Amino acid sequence: MRQDNQLIVLTHLSQLLTFITGFGGLIVPLVIWATQKENVYRMDQEGKNIVNFQLSLLVYALICVPLVFVLIGIFGLIALCILSFIFPIINAIRASHGETPRYPLSLNFIS
Repeated sequence: MRQDNQLIVLTHLSQLLTFITGFGGLIVPLVIWATQKENVYRMDQEGKNIVNFQLSLLVYALICVPLVFVLIGIFGLIALCILSFIFPIINAIRASHGETPRYPLSLNFIS
């Protein structure tokens, strides 16, 4: 098993593909995690955290969509958008320093 902080940082930053292409923020980290979790030290835990965060964002967005009609959902979607942009960057920086990143409000789908 090798230490590869650059791949872990790239995996965190690959979540930002959603802002560029409209999709890929879940698919690309999932593929990187699935193919490299046995080869790269800490990739298994980091990949689980990333996939759990992306799935949590999806669930929260699905909850906010019907709430748009009561105007609460708009603020929820804006907050989710901000969180999904800021935390991958923060956690990529943390991962580059060897720290264990944490994602807020992340539900534990994959343990």
